[in-house]
Order: sequence, then structure tokens, then C-alpha cells
Amino acid sequence: MQKIYYLWALNIGIKQAIIIGMAKIKGRTEIAELGEFGLIDMLTEPFKASRKTTIKGVGDDAAVIEASKSTAMVVTTDLMVEGIDFDLTYFPPKHLGYKAVTKGISDIVAMNALPEQVTISLAISSKISVEFLKDFYAGVEFACREAEVDLVGGDTSASVTGLTISITAVGRAKKEKIVYRSGAKVNDLICITGSLGAPYLGLKLLQRESRVLEGVVGEKPQFEGFEYLLERYLKPRARYDIVRSLAAEGVVPTAMIDLSDGLASDLMQICRSSLCGARIYLERMPIARQCSALGEQMHIDPVTAALNGGEDYELLFTLPLEAREKVAVLGCIDIIGHITEPQTGCFLVTPDGGEIELRAQGFVKKSE
Repeated sequence: MQKIYYLWALNIGIKQAIIIGMAKIKGRTEIAELGEFGLIDMLTEPFKASRKTTIKGVGDDAAVIEASKSTAMVVTTDLMVEGIDFDLTYFPPKHLGYKAVTKGISDIVAMNALPEQVTISLAISSKISVEFLKDFYAGVEFACREAEVDLVGGDTSASVTGLTISITAVGRAKKEKIVYRSGAKVNDLICITGSLGAPYLGLKLLQRESRVLEGVVGEKPQFEGFEYLLERYLKPRARYDIVRSLAAEGVVPTAMIDLSDGLASDLMQICRSSLCGARIYLERMPIARQCSALGEQMHIDPVTAALNGGEDYELLFTLPLEAREKVAVLGCIDIIGHITEPQTGCFLVTPDGGEIELRAQGFVKKSE
């Protein structure tokens, strides 16, 4: 065995031989064996905060860094990879630029903070034109102006595999107003903004029409009646309006997360961080009418889309019971369940009283 590795070292280099040799000796662990959360835990476990200014590191929607005696900066970064997170066949560059900003600042909003700056870096393949990039940054500019956020930097690099987008977002909040995933308490209300499942079904509609019209000249895609679904997928809006509304009512959630991976997965992340269980009720889940209509056409259960589709960028948060009336007056928030003891697990309750255990999906490809 050692002779073989020595010969490899002569041919391909010492470093590569060591890597290959260790892999052969130790075997290979597939990422799927760990799952998304297990992988993150494994990679980040050695990193412990050593700076006094690091208030919160890995493990939430964003990191929290001390800015002054009373305030903190909230920082997050995200990747969007062509073929995984978007398909340029049907994703207009202006919408892609807008969505990139949304993806970044939504994590800031999920900490009960308001975004202030973003940077965007791109790895660009030769198929991307200057005109495409101009349209992409027009979408970035529109999203920044709408959210009152400044684009303050970024980077560009060549790519041989397509377009990759990296977004870093920075926000600010009073330290005592920042909300983590770990604050949910037993009997807290589980609340959600907006409707669920529309982005997933919007993607499925785009994929269907792309397949149907492949190689066809002169025909238009059939999108009539489903414009809301397309907008929710192509141009989602971060819910900074909710953060402002809650602040105006003097309400601070006990735990919060943005819905990027689907209701089931994201609720389980709150329960995992808060060491609690949860019950959500099927009849209280807000699902748009267009979701049901397209779901019937395409034989897709809209409830499954709501639980596991992802990319909603709505806010999922918990509140103490006494905040119910203050939230009710806002009119844009649904109470869909409550927090339970940790040993009870996380379940969806059906109208007949049955319970379905929630499961996290993780690493689901969105654009295929």
C-alpha cells in the first residue's frame, strides 16, 4: 500500500497523493449521510468565538457583531448557483438581480433587524453578455432602492461552469431587539406572514412551459391566471415591512427565521435551536388560491409545496400569548400553531385530529 502511494507521489505530486491515500484508507462519507444540518454542525463545530465583539456566530440566519454599547451589526452571506438555484432559460436577469438582493436581506430581516448595505460578487462564464449584466444590476438597483439599502462593493471572477452569485448583507439593530432562532417558549404562538407554496409552484409552471415549448417556434407559454405564482418565484420581496410593523406595535418575537427551505424544515430549525416541539394546523396554513388551482392541474399537493417547497422568503416567528391582539390588528400575519414541550416532537395536525410528523428536506435542487 505504501509503495503505491509513493509511486502516485512521483507522478501527481505529494499533496495529491496524501489526499488520495487518506481517502482510500479512511473511506468516503457522502454528504447525504449527514444531512444538511449535520454537515453544518460538523464543519463549524471547531469554531468557537474568541472575540468579545462576536455576539452570535454560526447557527442562525445571520451573525451578530457588536457595533456600539447599545447596537449590533447583523451580517450574512448567501450563494446562488446556476443550475441549482436558478435556470437562465427562464430567469430574466433583472429579476435575478432583484432576487439576489432579497435572498441576502431576508436573513437580516429574520433577525428582527433592518438591512443597510449589500455587496454582490459574481463568477461569470463566457456565455454571459455585458447586456445581461447591465440588466442584472438594474434589478439589483431597483431592489436596493425599494429596501433603502446601499450596494457598497463586490467582486467579479471568471467561471467555466456558469454564473455564481454571492451576496453579503449587513444590517443593524438595538441589541435587545435582535431575535434568534433559540428563544421560543412552550405555549408561544407560531405565526407566519404571507402565503406559502407559491414560489415552488411558480417554478414548476416555468419548467412545464419550458419543456412544452422546447424547439417550438411562434408559440407563447401559458401563464394566464398564474401571474402571482410567477412573481413570487421570480421576484420575491423580503418582509422588512413586517419588522417595521411589529416595532410600531412594540412587539418583539421570541424566535424568528425566514422561510427559505420550506415551512417544515425552517420550523424544525426553530425547534432544534429552542429545544422545543411544535404543533401547526393544516386548516390555518395560508395557501394562495392559485397554488390550489395549478396544483390540481399538475397533480402537485399544495400542502406539500407549502411545507417543503422553499424560497417563500416569508417570516416564521413565535410570540407569547399576550401579544395575540397586537398582532391581530396588523392583518398580514396568520397564527398557525403553538410551541410544545420538546419530547412531543414537531407535527402537522389535520382537521380530523390526526398528526403527521414534519420532516426536513435539505439540499433540494430548486431549478431542475
